[in-house]
Formats: sequence, structure tokens, C-alpha cells
Amino acid sequence: MTPRALPRVLRLPASGGRFRPAVTVAVVAALVGLLFSASAQLGREQSVLRQPTDLAALVQTESDRVARLTGQVDSLRSEVDDLAAAAPVHAVEDPDAVQREGARVGTIPVAGPGLRVQLDDAPPSNISIPGVTVDDLVVHQQDLQHVINALWAGGAEAMTLQGERVIMTSAFRCSGNILLLHGKVFSPPYVIEAVGDTRGMRRALDAAPGVQRYLEWAQSVGLGWNVRESSTLELPAYTGSSELQFAQLPAGTDPLR
Repeated sequence: MTPRALPRVLRLPASGGRFRPAVTVAVVAALVGLLFSASAQLGREQSVLRQPTDLAALVQTESDRVARLTGQVDSLRSEVDDLAAAAPVHAVEDPDAVQREGARVGTIPVAGPGLRVQLDDAPPSNISIPGVTVDDLVVHQQDLQHVINALWAGGAEAMTLQGERVIMTSAFRCSGNILLLHGKVFSPPYVIEAVGDTRGMRRALDAAPGVQRYLEWAQSVGLGWNVRESSTLELPAYTGSSELQFAQLPAGTDPLR
């Protein structure tokens, strides 16, 4: 009987079973190291940038920042109050001087004797006068300017035009027979009220060339003109903005002189 051959068994080298697991572990360890490194880097960047990615964290971060800044403001305000309390007390400003300055710049209402000057357009029917045009029958911007300038030169202390307090920054213009002043629109008759020395203001009106030319036209075409003294005029305070936007006073200029 021929003896049965034993099955052949493939045997791996003694080192083969240990080599492959070692390679796998090394690769996994390398990948884990990279993940840890990337995670640490991302964490550092987020810590530096302080930009939470979710809304709740963002709200909390901003709330904390506002609270921190509010604390700084309170601290600075307390410091300012302490410094103000420690500062020397200045003498109280002269009330009479405050009153005079307020009257001149228009920040307070004033009352007193003065002149009331009224200018008005001529009747439309006067267009029939030979050589007269429609433009000749209306009060122009320069007519008002001549009167206002003459009143200031004559000693006016305060003034209104159409009930609007006139101050150093007031500007008006006419378009046809419409007056634009302080953002408002007015129609004739135009009334100027000025508080001050009535005799001085009358003399200034009589001496102003521009006013005299207006009176000549008033005689020719019927423009309105009336000057009346009043023992008590009440002028309101100016309530608009007095801030200059396109001009400024030269250095060393006193606006009250």
C-alpha cells in the first residue's frame, strides 16, 4: 500500500505575522497625530479671533463686551465727576451781560420801543402805467435788504422779518413776490419790526440810498410803504439752528461787536 501523502501546509516566515500589524498601527498613529495637530491649530485660531460660529455664543460674547465697556464708561464718568468737584468754583456770570448778549444773538425774546416798517406790492392794475412792467410792481429782495441794513445801522438791537427773528446767520431770498426765510414761505405785505432807538433808526432810513430809491418807485408805481413807531414791540427768540455749515468767523473776531 502506498502511504498517503501528508497535506502541504504553507508556512509564513516567522517575521511576517508581526510586520503587517506594526505598519497599520504606525499609519493610524500618524493620522491621529495630524488630527490632533489640526484641532489644536483651529482652537488657537478661534481663541485669537474670538468669533463664535453659533448665534448664542456670539450674543454672549457681545454682551460681555458691552458690559465691560459700560464698566469703563462708569469708571471714567466717576473720574470726571471727581475732577469737576475738585475744580475751583468760578464766579457766576453777570446776569445783565447774559441778557444783553442773548438779545443781540437772538436766543431770548425781547420787548421794547421800536419801529414797524411795512413794504407791499403795487396794485396789479398799475401795470397800465406807461413804461411799467410786472417786475416793477413787486417788492424785491434788495428792497428788504436796504431797509434791514439801515435799521441795524440806526441802532436796532433786535429785529424780526415776518415775525421771524433775524440773527447774524439769517438769509432770505425772493422769488417773484414770494419770500423764503428760515425754510418758510411768506407773501407780501412784508413787515419788519426793530427794537431800539426809534429816532436813530428813522434817520438811518432817511439817509439810506437804497431806501430812497424804493420810495421813488413807490411814488411812481404805487409800491406800499409805511413806517410806524411803537412804544412796545415783542419779538420772539430765534428757534432754528445757528450752526455755520459753510463759513466760519475769522480768528479773533467777536460776533457781538
